[in-house]
Amino acid sequence: MYHKTLPYRIFSVFNHIFLFLIALLCILPLIHILAVSFSGREAAGANLVTFYPINFTLDAYEKTIANTQFLNSIGTSVLRTVLGTTIGMIIIFLAAYPLSKEENMFRGRSLYAWFFVFTMLFSGGMVPSYILIQKLGLMNSIWALVLPFVVSVWNLVLMLNFFRGIPKELEEAAFMDGANHFVTLVKIYLPISMPAIATLSLFTVVFHWNDWFSGMLYMSDYRNYPLATFLQSIIVQQDFSKVNVSAEDLKNISQRTVKSAQIFIGALPVLVVYPFLQRFFVKGIVLGAVKE
Repeated sequence: MYHKTLPYRIFSVFNHIFLFLIALLCILPLIHILAVSFSGREAAGANLVTFYPINFTLDAYEKTIANTQFLNSIGTSVLRTVLGTTIGMIIIFLAAYPLSKEENMFRGRSLYAWFFVFTMLFSGGMVPSYILIQKLGLMNSIWALVLPFVVSVWNLVLMLNFFRGIPKELEEAAFMDGANHFVTLVKIYLPISMPAIATLSLFTVVFHWNDWFSGMLYMSDYRNYPLATFLQSIIVQQDFSKVNVSAEDLKNISQRTVKSAQIFIGALPVLVVYPFLQRFFVKGIVLGAVKE
């Protein structure tokens, strides 16, 4: 049905303008950073660059790609993101299924649910967490960046509620055909849950890729820094000694140009992954799954 009333048309115009402005607020900073990364030393240092490069050059990207520590940090972030997302989604998927059942099907379900919620509301704090990682011998290892963040209770609650929205008739039909809970989980719930899994996976990927504090906390050796911690060291702390960026490397290019190039390269993976997961956000697989 097409709404052709005057109030709706006015609302539609203002809505499109508002969303367009919001999109500009998100896109323009990225365009500015990209323009600075391709600009020459003088223009970038004098803050003359807006949304297009001045004195176009690829020197910043050449220096960035030639930096071994930068490439190592990308590898660490990729490994952390893949491990953290894969393990985390498997555990969340397996935990959300039984927690989505009623009390008569899963005795003690409320106790387990409150156990997870309690960990979301209360935490031992940074010092006990650091001591635990140290005593477990995980310092300066990839598992120090993965294991403490494997289970996101918020994502677990979202997956749990998604499972509760799946028609019970699908599960009952599977049980009537002789399927057990594991077969039902894999054959019925997994295909239907792809939109939720894709969405939560994107949230998890963004968290692991952008988290810098855990790397600063658990990595005493700067060579084990993930990318976010690497960028925090050279951009916020201005500490170039730890990341092997010498003054000679920046002789012919601006530090601001190098920083912009590294920021853009750091954001590029998420920008590439997002369009492939976007289609799952609006895809309603459950709709029409139950037939009369």
